This record gives sequence, structure tokens and C-alpha cells, in this order.
Amino acid sequence: MVDVRTRTPLQQAALGVAAVFALVGVLGFIPGITTNYDTMTFAGHHSEAMLLGIFNVSILHNLVHLLFGVAGFLAARTASGARAYLIGGGAVYLVLWLYGLVIDKTSAANFVPLNGADDWLHLVLGLGMIGLGVGLARRVR
Repeated sequence: MVDVRTRTPLQQAALGVAAVFALVGVLGFIPGITTNYDTMTFAGHHSEAMLLGIFNVSILHNLVHLLFGVAGFLAARTASGARAYLIGGGAVYLVLWLYGLVIDKTSAANFVPLNGADDWLHLVLGLGMIGLGVGLARRVR
């Protein structure tokens, strides 16, 4: 177990990001916080469930958020793991942003599912996570 007093800012940032992803994963399964909850499908663009009435979600989408949160909790045990989680995860989110921009949202390629709000959130997450990973890693060295 890591002593809280010895966690680097990099590890704390990774834990914070992981906590947000885990929370979002859980919130996606709560009717009311997720509108059109009864239309949620396991995957695919036919799910009309919307987290906070804005972000298109499915069971798969929520599970991915939960797993990404768990991965962050595990990675944050070390500074190098936290850095890899933030920079690698940020890169994944930039790829998801690009993917969301190029796919037809009504096609089978939109299996997660994604909508325009998800796309732009992915850009912000990708840049933010990479910024944290790079910026806070400089402080560790």
C-alpha cells in the first residue's frame, strides 16, 4: 500500500482521473442521471441512453469507463505507471476523438456508441491527460 504522503503529484493526478472515469462508469448505470435509460443497449448506435442528457452511452461504454478507472487506480501505484496511464490514455482518447469524427454515427462502426458531445469531450480528455502526464512528470525528475 502506498503511503498517501509519498504519492507524487503525477500519481495524485492519475488517481483523480481514474476516480472520475470510475464515477462516470457508475453514473451511466443510474436512471435519471442517464436519460432514456430504458433504451440502453449493450453496444451499438441504437442506444439512446444519454449520460447527463448529453453523452450517448451503452452498457459497453459504461463498462469501458469503469475498466479505464480501475486501470488508472492500478497504474497510479507508481509514478511511472501514472505517467504511462495519463499519456497513453490521453493518446487513446485522441484516437477516439479522430475515430468519432470520421465514422458515420448511424453505422455499425459506431459500436461504443459515440455522439458529437463525446467526440469533443474525448479531445479535451486526450489533451488534458497528456498535458498532466508530461507536465507533472517534469516535476518528478
